[in-house]
Amino acid sequence: MNTANKITMSRIYLAIAMLIVLLFPWHQVVIDMPTYVLNGNMTIELKYIIAGVLFVIASLTDFIDGKVARKYNMVTDFGKMIDAISDKILTNTLIVVLACDNMIHPVIAVIIIARDIIVDSIKMLIGNKGKAVAAIKVAKYKTASLMIGLTLKLFYDLPFSLIPIRVSDFLLILAAVLSIISGAKYYVMAKEYITDK
Repeated sequence: MNTANKITMSRIYLAIAMLIVLLFPWHQVVIDMPTYVLNGNMTIELKYIIAGVLFVIASLTDFIDGKVARKYNMVTDFGKMIDAISDKILTNTLIVVLACDNMIHPVIAVIIIARDIIVDSIKMLIGNKGKAVAAIKVAKYKTASLMIGLTLKLFYDLPFSLIPIRVSDFLLILAAVLSIISGAKYYVMAKEYITDK
């Protein structure tokens, strides 16, 4: 377990902590999560702010672990695997929770999660044949839109919601559209390996 992998593992722990904050029935243990009224008409729940801080920190580890692994020659097969798993634990579980809380549309959640399953399956199939599918720019834009959109959603779109503009909704819809496009591109790139008997 090298330093880069430890940083990656911390993302899983932060994701679990974030989910506990969002899902734990605090009222049943006589703990009231405070709510605040902003600008006279916006109700803010503290649990989403705390989850937002944890999400931002966890997202930063996704950038840091790769930099450390490459700089100090710590790239390992375990690191690649756990990095992909931790990313999905962080983002996809949050998408499901926010969809259940009616903070994002369920269709967005279904598209993004279904796309991840399909693309990961394609990568696994091609990997078993000794090949690799390179990351594409559309997928990177999708990830950026998703991460920023989820962050803004947890922070109630502040400061944009004071205008009011729902930037997070736009970014999450964009992430869903880019998910479809990138998923199709991955399929086209891998089609010869998928259909190869």
